[in-house]
Amino acid sequence: MGGVPKQRHTKSRRNKRRSQIFLHSPGITICSHCKKPSLPHTICKNCGYYQDKEYIDVTKALKKMKKRRIDKGLEPQENKDKL
Repeated sequence: MGGVPKQRHTKSRRNKRRSQIFLHSPGITICSHCKKPSLPHTICKNCGYYQDKEYIDVTKALKKMKKRRIDKGLEPQENKDKL
């Protein structure tokens, strides 16, 4: 048989224990290239730079994603004739 507490834990003791259980807000830094908020120690999702060096060509990646979406039929094709 399991152990049984001899005395009840008080509300203050319970609340002191639970005061440490909460979500921490993520640390957000400012990108040195585009000045938008980004997570620390990661490549900026807006411009593809990390520590003043370009790691990802964001425009190329966006074009590739758009082409994939058009091929799958998720995005309508742009008609250049209408312009």
